[in-house]
Amino acid sequence: MSQRTADVVIIGGGVIGTAIAYYLTKQGVRPILLERDDICAGTSGACDKAISMQSKNPGVHLDLALESSAMFPALGEELGADLDYHRHGGMIAIENERQMAIMEKFVERQKNHGLPVEIISGDEARRRQPAFSPSIIAATYSPADAEVSPLKLTFAFARAARRGGADIRAGAEVRGLLVNAGRVEGVVTREGNISAGVVVNAAGVFAPAVGRMAGLELPIKPRRGQIIVTEPMPPMIRGEIWSARYIVAKYNPEMIRSEDPEAADLGVGLAAGQTAEGTLLIGGTREFVGYDTAVTPEATAAVLRHAVNILPFLAKIHVIRTFAGLRPYTPDGMPILGPVEGLEGFVIAAGHEGDGIALAPKTGKMIAEYIAGAETDKRLRGLTLSRFQQAK
Repeated sequence: MSQRTADVVIIGGGVIGTAIAYYLTKQGVRPILLERDDICAGTSGACDKAISMQSKNPGVHLDLALESSAMFPALGEELGADLDYHRHGGMIAIENERQMAIMEKFVERQKNHGLPVEIISGDEARRRQPAFSPSIIAATYSPADAEVSPLKLTFAFARAARRGGADIRAGAEVRGLLVNAGRVEGVVTREGNISAGVVVNAAGVFAPAVGRMAGLELPIKPRRGQIIVTEPMPPMIRGEIWSARYIVAKYNPEMIRSEDPEAADLGVGLAAGQTAEGTLLIGGTREFVGYDTAVTPEATAAVLRHAVNILPFLAKIHVIRTFAGLRPYTPDGMPILGPVEGLEGFVIAAGHEGDGIALAPKTGKMIAEYIAGAETDKRLRGLTLSRFQQAK
């Protein structure tokens, strides 16, 4: 078997892995990225296009999202690619007084943390978004929400990383880690071993399997999200639309159980956006079903039933396909980033759940700066795996 050497090996060819590869090249490091399938073949290729700020909890999560968001406007030119990036803002539809009470508190906390966001009346919401149902009593609005093509973003990071000297290999499965005396020294592949000073686990929902190669248990679980794609149509909605149920389903699904038990079990909450081609992407669900990526009629019906309540025109629109992706969930809703205590040379960058696209630029830059020995973001310390190990 052949033996190669690299400064850094990255495991995972999604948006996080390719972003890290790109930002490492900006630091003068030429990594090897290994993806067992194809670039963007996993979660990054099976999600919507939202760069959502309003869905983030105030604190470090929202701070990182805002900083990452600020990197997007110049990113297309920097990467030399059209990313289909637009900042049209986003709205969260509020359907009843119970949701209003929740959203008033949520918005107030976000405003206090620096997010430009407000609650507007139902009439004002329909003026800005004419497709809204007359039953919508109010909505939030933030100009900070934006959209990008996940596929174009991931491939742009990969191409730019290659131009910077990164070696990116699809169809290259990592079969083991080289561990010696409390240090990860490389990886085992079908083509041979690769020795490396640093190995980055950016394998998304498969990060736990990579962790077990080093004797680690990572608290990351796949959480399925089902998405519906409509036929192309003229512009019907502008920017991103969510329902208040989406926020409730994300952080406290029990609160919607009395309204719709089946939807609560599936974690249903509307997230909708229109692509440049005119199709609508309508999601979604939040289901713990292991690694099952099947689309189910029950979930499709529940998502559409809820979506039509908010956007009535959908009742007359044809669905052309459905798909599902797996989000890498963590118990506290935050990614696991940075080095692993007691296992030198091993860095984790996984567990972003539905925020991988939104947080990719900031994550890639933070991890690359840490690996290259540049000034490290002090917040990285609170995002490492140790926060879960200490909680046991």
